[in-house]
Amino acid sequence: MIVFDLSCDQGHRFEGWFGSSEDFASQCERGLVSCPTCGSEDVSKAPMAPSVGRKGNQQQAGGVPQSASDRAGKGLSNTPMTPEVAHAIEKLAKAQAQALKNSTWVGKDFVEQSRAMHYGERDHAAIHGEATVQEARELLDEGVPVAPLPLPVAPPEDLN
Repeated sequence: MIVFDLSCDQGHRFEGWFGSSEDFASQCERGLVSCPTCGSEDVSKAPMAPSVGRKGNQQQAGGVPQSASDRAGKGLSNTPMTPEVAHAIEKLAKAQAQALKNSTWVGKDFVEQSRAMHYGERDHAAIHGEATVQEARELLDEGVPVAPLPLPVAPPEDLN
């Protein structure tokens, strides 16, 4: 996975995780990348400094090796994540994973299947998949109950 710093035409900055630069370009072309603050789909890569880690055989200042939990709390920002934020994100990730255990990945069929359930054309079931911001807005305008997942989810075919 590659993490890109992104920015929208309104100047909001955020991160995005992609399989490759081509994956980022493809998702942008399909309208799948949008600003989490304002919803703009006019998104581009922002300038970013590479994060180069220390060699594994080197120690931190003071001679104490950095633990895995210390590294986890730093995230991908250029400033350390507070322990409270790291704990909250960990709890959120666990709650989302628990909710998705009983949900079926429907991928690009998400919009169609959500509508079918809403209009009684198929049985109700927990599903998750892909929708553009515009498609999600249209579903909400129709009264179809949908919500974005707080953390990104990789399609099953992209998992190791």
